[in-house]
Amino acid sequence: MFTKQILRQLFRQAAGVPFSVTYWDGASEKYGDGESKFTLIINDNKILDTFDDDFEVAFGEAYMAGRLDVVGDLADVVSAAAEVRRANLSGASNSLAVRAAASLKARTKRQQKQDVQHHYDLGNDFFKLWLDASMCYSCAYFKTPTDSLEDAQITKIDHSLNKLRLKAGESLLDIGCGWGALVMRAAQMHHARVTGITLSEQQFYHDCRSIESLSLGGLANVRVIDYEGLAREGRTFDKIVSIGMIEHVGKAHLDDFSKAVSTMLRPGGLALLHFITSPQPGVFNPWIQKYIFPGAYVPTVAEMIDRISSYDMRIIDVENLRPHYQMTLDHWSATFEQNVSKVREMLGEEFVRMWRLYLRGCSSSFRDGVLEIHQILVSNGKSDEVPLTRDDLYAV
Repeated sequence: MFTKQILRQLFRQAAGVPFSVTYWDGASEKYGDGESKFTLIINDNKILDTFDDDFEVAFGEAYMAGRLDVVGDLADVVSAAAEVRRANLSGASNSLAVRAAASLKARTKRQQKQDVQHHYDLGNDFFKLWLDASMCYSCAYFKTPTDSLEDAQITKIDHSLNKLRLKAGESLLDIGCGWGALVMRAAQMHHARVTGITLSEQQFYHDCRSIESLSLGGLANVRVIDYEGLAREGRTFDKIVSIGMIEHVGKAHLDDFSKAVSTMLRPGGLALLHFITSPQPGVFNPWIQKYIFPGAYVPTVAEMIDRISSYDMRIIDVENLRPHYQMTLDHWSATFEQNVSKVREMLGEEFVRMWRLYLRGCSSSFRDGVLEIHQILVSNGKSDEVPLTRDDLYAV
């Protein structure tokens, strides 16, 4: 009875989203006005034994372990859970302070590589199950809501390269090149000389095979090296792009990253930085840090612009792609569920539940504006390479 009383207090704080609850004894209750968006099924009458001040971590672990289930969209559940967290922020201040201090602590280069490998070296076969054929694992760019994900990913790459005004023969560095879709397209379509860098061995092997199969060895190459290591080699590039990588840098290394970009970008050259942002300064979701992206940090736009500007890189253009990432995540979630039996066979039920929560939770965060994503175009000092208008970006 005591457990139910505590749970009811929590559920009342999330009543902005109408939902139902079914308890372990079969009893049901409803919260909020209107038709329930989801039903929370509490399977364990001792579920509160695992809850502490880190509500997000406790909720995520309870779902992963099957102590609670959901009928409906997990994205709606995450929205409701966020209401509970906000309502209890004052009571969790000590825990939040500890988490904030941890997020500021610099990760060593070895730790950063391990963090990347923890996520991206789950295996190319796993990512192929739910990414599209381009193997782009970042926000797509939809011209219309009916675009296929693969088309939207190619549009994102073209949109990014067009912003850089990439020309034949120019040198391009892709920091955090992933499975190489941008590297290949920049070499094939723009005839640029492209270098991609990654810390993932699995991505490196995939990219090397792609370069060989497309006969792009004269234009494209990929290396396993971090941005500071490459900067120390003294190489410079006409253009630099980084898509979906800055989130892994960590707060303590944002300045190091900005310095490396300014060091490797020729004077007057252009760089496009594409990264998840937070509207308010704070700590990245602790459950995601623990289980999905260890060492991750989501900066604000102002935070990143401050670092960039300190190295005389000039801000040329800023674009917010928030709705595009929700649509991307919804596509990924749908394909993940279509292949969930294969994922379960490969990695187990707890992993399935963990990644389902990750994908739907992120969709909820972009839908609700808790997270956003920006592209920032910068130049190294003054640049005269950008036209007077943006018309060239949309020319057919």
